Amino acid sequence: MVSITASGLSWTTPDGQMVLKGIDLRLSRERVGLVGRNGVGKTTLLQILAGLGDGASGTISIEGRISLMRQEVQIDAAATIADLFGARDAIATLRRAEAGQATVEELGDIDWTLEDRLGKALAKVELDADGATAISALSGGQRTRAALAAAIFQQADFIFLDEPTNNLDRDGRAAVLRFVDSWTKGMVVVSHDRELLEKMDAIIELTTLGASKYGGNWSQYRARKAAELTAAEHDLAHALKMRGSIERKMQVANERKARRDSAGARKAARGDLPRILSGARKNAAEGSGGSGARLAERLSDQAGEAVSTAQAKVEVLQRLSIVLPPTRLHSDRTVLDISAMAVGYAPDEPLIRNLDLTIVGPERIAITGRNGSGKSTLLKVLSGELAPLSGRAKLHVSAAMIDQQVSFLDPERTILDNFRALNPDANENTCRSILAGFLFRADAALQSVGTLSGGQMLRAGLACRLGGPNPPQLLILDEPTNHLDIESVQAVEDALDAYDGALLVVSHDETFLGNISIERRIDLHAMSARHTDH
Repeated sequence: MVSITASGLSWTTPDGQMVLKGIDLRLSRERVGLVGRNGVGKTTLLQILAGLGDGASGTISIEGRISLMRQEVQIDAAATIADLFGARDAIATLRRAEAGQATVEELGDIDWTLEDRLGKALAKVELDADGATAISALSGGQRTRAALAAAIFQQADFIFLDEPTNNLDRDGRAAVLRFVDSWTKGMVVVSHDRELLEKMDAIIELTTLGASKYGGNWSQYRARKAAELTAAEHDLAHALKMRGSIERKMQVANERKARRDSAGARKAARGDLPRILSGARKNAAEGSGGSGARLAERLSDQAGEAVSTAQAKVEVLQRLSIVLPPTRLHSDRTVLDISAMAVGYAPDEPLIRNLDLTIVGPERIAITGRNGSGKSTLLKVLSGELAPLSGRAKLHVSAAMIDQQVSFLDPERTILDNFRALNPDANENTCRSILAGFLFRADAALQSVGTLSGGQMLRAGLACRLGGPNPPQLLILDEPTNHLDIESVQAVEDALDAYDGALLVVSHDETFLGNISIERRIDLHAMSARHTDH
């Protein structure tokens, strides 16, 4: 039986920070998506299960072979795909055998099917290359596909994939999706790509509390989480109701006791009761009152704990939300005019030729195309970072660009200081209020930008660019969802869906483009092909 079982798995960083705690899970011949916030330990868990992590406690039982595709391909610039596959020496021996130069010992160890298997692994990810292809000659997306092919090549019972669609264009993503569709063995995928997660047989959600497994794909998982949120909100409403009821009963009891104590004091003052009886009643009342007060206090504490527990669960399950101020862009306002523009770095080899584009009003446009078709270069021209080779581009409204690195933020300064620098007219209260709306409340606004996670960085960029009193009427985004966890992506989607300005977005994430209501697409690859044909 092919399986992986982990029990009580924990891992702590060398400086004592607990990352994984008490993880229990069982994996079999199924495709499983591993999801969770950035920093929760998804990649660490994969590496530990694959036998590459040190210092973990707990038990792991593995029946079968595991192959791990790493998130980044870091290899010597002179290396080839054969090196990535760990097959350089074996192929060299094969070449000597073909030339009649192999020793008797070498002939006994030769794998005559090696190159055929290597070619089939590359074909599975639709990468046109062979063992002799230099890694340095591959684009980032092609390296990702080559790393996936190397994992396939190991012929393992389980394949672990860490963000396999990051940096891939549409064709590359489609190739990975087709491979995942065809896979019949065990698979664990760390990904924020919801299109990929729809292919899964189960979803494991990793949190600081442990790992929870949900049967079904991403949509089924989300439905279960929505049901959990509804139940949690019901529990919170019930807890608040019970706390209110206990507080009202305590108030009534306190008022009754106060009236009794007042009446007894008046009688004692008038001498209506014998002194010994008056003292006995006072002692009994104090004893009864003290016991009742302790019971009431205990019930009140329990009700408060129930409310806190229910609120915490609701906060964990609720999606983050960001509210953007209005840009008041009129529907007939010309936003951007591009005429006969050529873009690139070499005048005789432009990446884009004769581009014409007009944006009017709050249109939402996606710039698409294969890696290398000039998408990011075009955005650099529109942001003023690069001059066009020919033609012109004219902006008629205020505009802002947010790239993958959110490079306009100063990493040495706090979020608050960055906001002030970009919005000099905003006073302290306005700055604080706006940043709180982007979930940077109180001391969170005093974090240095350089210490933020990818999701926090993008949220800070949106806050500084869009949260001010005069937000830009055109927002340009370059692959904004790369390296974000799903919760952060959804928060960005919610913010952009409510944005009333124009959007120009480069992204390969089809789910993201659909959720921000893209209306029009400009395919640079198709445009380049037409010009080449002519």
